[in-house]
Amino acid sequence: MTGAAALTGGFADAPVEAAQAFRAALQAMARPGHIFRVTGVAPPAPLPVAAGVLALTLCDPDTPLWLAPDLATDSLAAWLTFHTGAPIAEDRGQAAFGIGAWQALAPIDDFAIGTPDYPDRSATLIVLMDHLSGDGPALSGPGIRERAHLSLPETVAFQRNAALFPQGLDFFFCAGDRLAALPRTTRVEG
Repeated sequence: MTGAAALTGGFADAPVEAAQAFRAALQAMARPGHIFRVTGVAPPAPLPVAAGVLALTLCDPDTPLWLAPDLATDSLAAWLTFHTGAPIAEDRGQAAFGIGAWQALAPIDDFAIGTPDYPDRSATLIVLMDHLSGDGPALSGPGIRERAHLSLPETVAFQRNAALFPQGLDFFFCAGDRLAALPRTTRVEG
């Protein structure tokens, strides 16, 4: 997908659909463990719809994007660059966003976690999942009334990440057209 093909598959009504997608992303971060459905884009395979929606909503020319090796195709890079202007980062340590399956994102310690003075200078990882459900480890913390549950690829990495607060990574999980989030403030049990 190069040239004219990179022009297709974005939001049809960008201002309205991007605003709806941004609201879903914010709601997911504010309500860890809740799963939201998003639509509006048709990214090149193998990127799922939800990951494409997040990339087009959150990325811009000032947010370098790292793609896992199996996603780093010319067609996907051209599509993302055309629709977001985000540069494709070669070094995951320089990326504001990283996209890939959990195994492909490892070691996550290579992504920026911010600094004590600037914890916001950390990466957000968009984790591609085969499925996403309300089963799995218990979650607690801000935005969760008592307990929530979410199918996570593991628990230890997220427990270590929460211990870094106010530094740390934030996570979105995507499967098909569904997304959920796990901010660094969420405690994972199990």
